[in-house]
Amino acid sequence: MEDKVAYKTEKTRGQRFVRLLKSVVNPKAWAHLIKIVNYYNTTHVVELAKAQKGTGGGISPTASFANGHNLILGDRVRIGSGSCLWAGNGNAKIVLGDDVMLAPNVMITAANYRFNDGGPVHAQAMNEADINIGRDVWIGYGAVILPGAQIGEGAIIGARAVVRGTVAPYAIVADAPSVQVAERQHPKP
Repeated sequence: MEDKVAYKTEKTRGQRFVRLLKSVVNPKAWAHLIKIVNYYNTTHVVELAKAQKGTGGGISPTASFANGHNLILGDRVRIGSGSCLWAGNGNAKIVLGDDVMLAPNVMITAANYRFNDGGPVHAQAMNEADINIGRDVWIGYGAVILPGAQIGEGAIIGARAVVRGTVAPYAIVADAPSVQVAERQHPKP
């Protein structure tokens, strides 16, 4: 079978202007804007206001949070774009020590749905466990930190690593599930 050839047609300035005018008067666009504002408010503004936060640092406006009352952020914490910190619905906390840095798209969740209690899965109870991340920890792009994870001071979590269980202080872990691949040098006082 022969591939068909197609070319993208460029719109003129006038066509682009008409498209803009149509979008400005489209009620569906405005309804969607309201949904976006609501999502941002409920997953960032409201939940982050409930969290216990230290001083300094920076939090991307595209980060999302759940159950902020169970979230504790130390001083100078940096949270990258698209990252999600979802503390437990019940009591499971996420604790980030001072100087923790999360790259973009990091997922930290203190709860997982059960899956053998019948269906559908979203209607089942959740298992929860606290997550503690020590000071001066760097978590790489797209890493996933699962309920019960305990990450020691100074550790580095590689990009796309999946962490559950304990990571030793100053360990550098990579892969999914993560395994220790090296050790970081302790800082000299």
